[in-house]
Amino acid sequence: MVMACRVVNKRRHMGLQQLSSFAETGRTFLGPLKSSKFIIDEECHESVLISSTVRLLESLDLTSAVGQLLNEAVQAQNNTYRTGTSTLLFLVGAWSSAVEECLHLGVPISIIVSVMSEGLNFCSEEVVCLQVPVHNIFDCMDSTKTFSQLETFSVSLCPFLQVPSDTDLIEEERGLKDVASQTLTISNLSGRPLKASELFKPQTKVEADKNTSRTLKNSLLADTCCRQSILIHSRHFNRTDNTEGVSKPDGFQEHVTATLKTYRCNDLVELAVGLSHGDHSSMKLVEAAVQLQYQNACVQQGNCTKPFMFDISRIFTCCLPGLPETSSCVCPGYITVVSVSNIPVIKELQNQPVRIVLIEGDLTENYRHLGFNKSANIKTVLDSMELQEDSSEELWANHVLQVLIQFKVNLVLVQGNVSERLTEKCINSKRLVIGSVNGSVMQAFAEAAGAVQVAYITQVNGDCVGNGVYVTFWRSSPLDVVDRNNRIAILLKTEGINLVTAVLTNPVTAQMQTKEDRFWTCAYRLYYALKEEKVFLGGGAVEFLCLSCLQVLAEQSLKKENHACSGWLHNTSSWLASSLAIYRPTVLKFLANGWQKYLSTLLYNTANYSSEFEASTYIQHHLQNATDSGSPSSYILNEYSKLNSRIFNSDISNKLEQIPRVYDVVTPKIEAWRRALDLVLLALQTDSEIITGHGHTQINSQELTGFLFL
Repeated sequence: MVMACRVVNKRRHMGLQQLSSFAETGRTFLGPLKSSKFIIDEECHESVLISSTVRLLESLDLTSAVGQLLNEAVQAQNNTYRTGTSTLLFLVGAWSSAVEECLHLGVPISIIVSVMSEGLNFCSEEVVCLQVPVHNIFDCMDSTKTFSQLETFSVSLCPFLQVPSDTDLIEEERGLKDVASQTLTISNLSGRPLKASELFKPQTKVEADKNTSRTLKNSLLADTCCRQSILIHSRHFNRTDNTEGVSKPDGFQEHVTATLKTYRCNDLVELAVGLSHGDHSSMKLVEAAVQLQYQNACVQQGNCTKPFMFDISRIFTCCLPGLPETSSCVCPGYITVVSVSNIPVIKELQNQPVRIVLIEGDLTENYRHLGFNKSANIKTVLDSMELQEDSSEELWANHVLQVLIQFKVNLVLVQGNVSERLTEKCINSKRLVIGSVNGSVMQAFAEAAGAVQVAYITQVNGDCVGNGVYVTFWRSSPLDVVDRNNRIAILLKTEGINLVTAVLTNPVTAQMQTKEDRFWTCAYRLYYALKEEKVFLGGGAVEFLCLSCLQVLAEQSLKKENHACSGWLHNTSSWLASSLAIYRPTVLKFLANGWQKYLSTLLYNTANYSSEFEASTYIQHHLQNATDSGSPSSYILNEYSKLNSRIFNSDISNKLEQIPRVYDVVTPKIEAWRRALDLVLLALQTDSEIITGHGHTQINSQELTGFLFL
């Protein structure tokens, strides 16, 4: 499928132009209201509906060097965090365009790399003030609550920049209560005390809040803000070691004090709703899975006094296309699909405990573990090779069956592939064999059933066999849930097993992959929020603060060029220092434009603005207000704290308890920024090695223009 067509100037930085073109294809994925795309396979003419950057890049031709680098960056973000890929892709495009503009104005490459890297580090420091501590989430949780019926929620957008109607609002189960009109001291850019209303309830232990704030801020600065650029291979990038020490300009002091950390989130429902970003159905499944894990932990401990940690490695999904979405649920245990030919076996085994064997590798006749050395100088001679192979597999399958009969094993879980011949024999003898089982599932059954995993069936003995596993149909009428491949869903359980399966259903097969992706996105958001014990105020607040601070920084650099030079770089050549003073405001401005484009596109995608220009004008209006206030961070917090904000929350009801708080995960978001900038600067320096000497030549644009098809 042709995704985009863009004119590419071959004498300019083609890598940056290609990155911009690739990023353009994913603009509609930004924000809570994603516009999906149909991807059609030209060979088999099958289609799938996607709404994520990862699935988009899987469908594009990324054979170029830049395309492969982009795919690697997105895959690295997705494999680690499962969120932030749309932000990464968009910022890659926005900052590629920003770098191109800098080059067009003659800014040296070394200065672009230096100033952009330090500008992003500065943003990472400033947004620490928008972190919300997440503590004691499970202290008030009811360990006996069940989730047999999932509550439904309407889609809710970000409250910071959204302009919703009253019908779009949802009521949180635990809304914001009457907020006391408290004040907190904030030092603005010039050091003058300001007062702002609190959004969340103030805590009684102010000193504890101060310590929490310092710890969180120091942790983020140590983990993310002091990273050095890895882009050191180019001859255009020769920063000295002294550039590591960067001091903030005079105007940017520690403008948000520790007392700001009176913001807290200590309720799972509130946290889940805030991290759902409009996808409440998926997040409710995740919330239910966490509740089941918590219940199981309390049962195993006999009480709930020990700290509980959400273990995402023990959460699994089972996708059943063709069923109505109301059938989606979470269940304790392991739910998987098997062939309908196993129905008689399951009917025979259900309602009774069975013995289980766990096989780590493949359960086939010719499987050998890694490192196995086949015996040499052995030759078998038969008249028919086909007879040899059939006889060999038949003898092996009979031997495996005898082992299972000997130890009274009726259930075999295999991490790899299973011999079809063996499967048939097991079905005939009323034994169930399931292949391609996840390693975490194997480990969970080993722990709960007392089984020991083995590599070969010949290693099975009485000590390796587990007990007390129950096999049953997921539904009482198994034929009601047969999929297109003639498979049915079954449930495997044993007492105390730490496994939870989310059953995802959808009547439209093409939407199944999207539904599963969204579930995992919500699961990992909640996982990292609980793991890090902190979240950002969401809804565009963090990006807006970055935009505000960079613009103020650029304006100050213009007014105090000489002072900024001496304060930001030491022991450098006079040429580099003077060039930095001249070009630094320009680079910061274009870096900030990336955030401006991000917020404008985010607003435009909510369908509340007729154009991105209108959305950009709206952002610019508040940007000016934030600058005039003297402290962008306090301006943002003031807007959050208003009961009836007609600025960031136009047309929102007067009832504060109806406004859901929106949160963002901390590390995944910042890492998405850094990966985006690292990729752009890598493409910049790689291109510069190739086209040096041609950038300032007068050329005929018609002769040097080509087309890039995606």
